[in-house]
Amino acid sequence: MASFAPPSSSPSKNPNPNPRLQFAKLHKSRSPRSLTLLLRRRLPRWSPTAIRSECVGGGGGGGGGFGVHLHIPQISPSPPIMAGSAAAAAVAPAPKRPKKNVLLFYCEEMRELAERVVLESDGIELRSISWRMFEDGFPNLFISNAHGIRGQHVAFLASFSSPRVIFEQLSIIYALPRLFISSFSIVLPFFPTGSYERMEDEGDVATAFTLARILSNTPISRGGPTSLVIFDIHALQERFYFGDYVLPCFESGVPLLKSRLQQLPDSENISIAFPDDGSWKRFHKQLQHFPVIICNKVREGDRRFVRIKEGDPRGRHVVIVDDLVQSGGTLIECQVEDSI
Repeated sequence: MASFAPPSSSPSKNPNPNPRLQFAKLHKSRSPRSLTLLLRRRLPRWSPTAIRSECVGGGGGGGGGFGVHLHIPQISPSPPIMAGSAAAAAVAPAPKRPKKNVLLFYCEEMRELAERVVLESDGIELRSISWRMFEDGFPNLFISNAHGIRGQHVAFLASFSSPRVIFEQLSIIYALPRLFISSFSIVLPFFPTGSYERMEDEGDVATAFTLARILSNTPISRGGPTSLVIFDIHALQERFYFGDYVLPCFESGVPLLKSRLQQLPDSENISIAFPDDGSWKRFHKQLQHFPVIICNKVREGDRRFVRIKEGDPRGRHVVIVDDLVQSGGTLIECQVEDSI
């Protein structure tokens, strides 16, 4: 096999440093494909398109051989200025992505909270809605500057504190995604029907499932399904009540409570009381760093009392944590029992 070496770039060793075409006749046992691959491995600086193989010679009896044509382009050094620019571009930091601005709408009950949220971030802009009523009591709603929110990321701060306000807020929730917005998020700090999420007797109506179905029919925005953010829902399995048109995201305020309690000067003297087994199952893993007091609800005739099942509150600061609060009666009974 004829050996072939690439020409040196030094003029003293090679009179023709940049040849346009060279030819090497190789042994006939080598196939064109194998030779081409071999030369590509040996000559990494040359472009693969400059190497091609062909059969040379002829004659019968297999007397011919294979040859490889090498086209070696002249390589000129890069100017120092260009090299410096390339190096600077390589080490230069990537351009910062623009901040994601969010337009925040809110119901009247959440006005104060929405204003406080805007003060915490420059990327959130407050937008208003006219919550008016017709003479018959039905809502007369108007979204200000509706044309100006096209292509924007929109969020709505809701409060389903009573059945009376749910309908008017659902009307806004259904209307906002239809204004060609980029994405839509609903922040619902309290899911009010959480205590009725299952049927315990024939004829019970699981209103939590009903409300989840209503929210699941929120129209899809340009960015896809609506993000539904709920804080401390009564049971985590309620995520399966929602349909595919919304993406439920369950958040919790318990980590904030834990952090605040640990900052107190007498945090070593704090115990966590759970009014029933349900609240203990829901939050005890997040508050396991504190001594625990577990209570039970006991019925005596038509009255219901809270009794301590486990733990001792004597001489300690007690923080009561429940998984759902409506009237506050259970918390009051638990407080009285802990103070006895």
